Amino acid sequence: MTTSTLDRPIKPPTFRDVSLSRRIRNNLATGLVWLAFGIALVPLAWVLIMVITKGFSAVVRANWWQNSLKGVLPNQVAGGVYHAIYGTIAQSLVATIIAVPLGIMAAVYLVEYGRGVLAKTTTFMVDILAGVPSIVAALFIFALWIATLGFPQSSLAVSLALVLLMLPVVVRSTEEMLKLVPDELREASYALGIPKWKTIVRIVVPTALPGMISGILLAIARVMGETAPVLVLVGYSKSINTNIFDGNMASLPLLIYQELANPEAAGRERVWGAALTLIIIIAFLYLAAAVLNRLLTRNR
Repeated sequence: MTTSTLDRPIKPPTFRDVSLSRRIRNNLATGLVWLAFGIALVPLAWVLIMVITKGFSAVVRANWWQNSLKGVLPNQVAGGVYHAIYGTIAQSLVATIIAVPLGIMAAVYLVEYGRGVLAKTTTFMVDILAGVPSIVAALFIFALWIATLGFPQSSLAVSLALVLLMLPVVVRSTEEMLKLVPDELREASYALGIPKWKTIVRIVVPTALPGMISGILLAIARVMGETAPVLVLVGYSKSINTNIFDGNMASLPLLIYQELANPEAAGRERVWGAALTLIIIIAFLYLAAAVLNRLLTRNR
């Protein structure tokens, strides 16, 4: 009795069964992709190696993380960037407190409620805001907050400019994460009689939360290195200032800009040390985002 051809196991094709020309094209495309990856990696590795090499001696000093530059002369290898770290974190934190709720609510509106002219206008304005240079955001806040309303130059004004730069990143990242939530979850909630607002708060947002957090931290990392707002909206101070509403306040980008005018070797060390410190802080943010994302995904 012969076995039918339909009963015979079908052998899946292997890479060797593919024609020689297709294998050559595949290997060529793979090689080009790896070549492009290597070319893109070269400047990144070059920047990191240079910053680490020239800034390492500064960041390993004991007083680098604990002292300010108050009373330190331009040619002295002394002091630290405690005041600039505080300014950077304070400005970014205030901007985050303002931008994140606004960005999340705008994204929820666009995904869950947005219809008609208002939604299209909001999307258009977010796209426009995403392309606004930081100097334009700084000048807008200067014209409105300082020149028109009469408030003094301060760290709060810097935070308001950073809000304009953070908003489009938060809105777009949150919007994409909300779109990835399956519609079946929403429909199951509606079938149980749960209102739409409670479905969004209890089901949609918690499901998209890991990706939303990554987008928020990406926005924070972006604004931490902005130089134009701190140059226009606040003055530099060598000592720490905890008042965000008045007075000069240093930040890491502003310290780098100030020390670039210092021709002494100590000034160059502080420039590279501040740059490496900023990279370390941003890397810590990304690491925290990865850990938090994994914890939230595991606990779901």
